[in-house]
Amino acid sequence: MSGVNGLPAWLVPVAEAVDTIRPEDLSIRRPPREEASGRKAAVLILFGEDRDGPDVLLTERSHDMRSHAAQVSFPGGIEESGDDGPADTAVREAMEETGLDPAGVEVFGTLPTLWMPFGDVSVTPVLAWWREPCEVSAVDPAEVHAVRRVPIGDLTDPANRYTVRHPSGFMGPAFVVDGLFVWGFTAGLISQLFLHVDWEKTWDKERYTELPDHIVERIGRYR
Repeated sequence: MSGVNGLPAWLVPVAEAVDTIRPEDLSIRRPPREEASGRKAAVLILFGEDRDGPDVLLTERSHDMRSHAAQVSFPGGIEESGDDGPADTAVREAMEETGLDPAGVEVFGTLPTLWMPFGDVSVTPVLAWWREPCEVSAVDPAEVHAVRRVPIGDLTDPANRYTVRHPSGFMGPAFVVDGLFVWGFTAGLISQLFLHVDWEKTWDKERYTELPDHIVERIGRYR
């Protein structure tokens, strides 16, 4: 069944969120920063659908990177001089990281820009529909360890949701899905977006977990 502008009906609430969601609706840790950062970035929230149902594209960063090693994130990165806005940055980065064919991607909006204090970066989430899916994989193992299409149903399953404790004392949402540990900025963005579009199912916010050892070890190594 098709929804607004050719999007599948299940994706319509996300498209409608473009007009209703505010920066504070997406922020779980700190108030949004009003002034522009010195660096701009964008991430691609690419929704697709296959025989297992609706999904979203995530990457696991290389375990040897100097920043955010082994973390699960949306494809994305820093804006380059030739980019024509956040959508161009997000799609270009996704293509470079995963081999994504941009011809099959339909960008349908952006969410409010959020500030990340680590690196002083302003990040714009770009929403897109994977109209014509293609094979994707890690293009450069030095940057991306793995590329995964993660079912939305797994991310909304209460059994896969936790509150994670960071060694710094920060506490926030986390998802443990098929061997992936999703936390930090990415988990917060997923959690708040799903809450806003009424995809969230009731889950136990007092079910705590610690960061996996392989992530803690890398945080300490590059601190």
